[in-house]
Amino acid sequence: MRVPSTQFNRFVRDFTQLVDNFPGDETQILSKGRELLVEIVRRDDWLPEEYAQAHPQYYQQYLLHADPADRFSVVSFVWGPGQKTPIHNHTVWALIGVLRGGERAESFEVGLPGQPMRSLGIEYLKPGTVESISPRTGDIHRVSNTYEDRVSISVHVYGGNIGRISRHVFDPQTSARKTFISGYSNDAEISG
Repeated sequence: MRVPSTQFNRFVRDFTQLVDNFPGDETQILSKGRELLVEIVRRDDWLPEEYAQAHPQYYQQYLLHADPADRFSVVSFVWGPGQKTPIHNHTVWALIGVLRGGERAESFEVGLPGQPMRSLGIEYLKPGTVESISPRTGDIHRVSNTYEDRVSISVHVYGGNIGRISRHVFDPQTSARKTFISGYSNDAEISG
């Protein structure tokens, strides 16, 4: 699987160089990586159509690139009208850039055992916007398509191969967590 775009290939090369130059330095990677992601989501002409396909029921998570050493991965998220994630965490840093449409991101904090989760606020992300999350600063959120009548697409860069990382979904009423591994919508293409 390879995204045939000069712009995307340059992004992967530059991001690889970034993690080579600042191994394990999350602050530098998020700061400089944000600038790289802003450049690629600024233009909506490089993502192949097969990685921009919505599903009528479920949001899609297409792997665009996985670093061979699992230091980072790049994913396109395709949101059908009104689709959303459960409340979840990542366990690694992430950069999120909106390419098309819009996202609503609500951050949460785990409550006391058996108590509801607490909302920490909502951010609305528009095309060209890049945000970051980290376990150090809070990485529990629920993301949804801002729109009920159209598809939205975002590009996410994670500090690991996110489709293979064990992480958690949370019950909003009790703060109970359950482990899951997300995989990718294009897993058959990756392993085949």
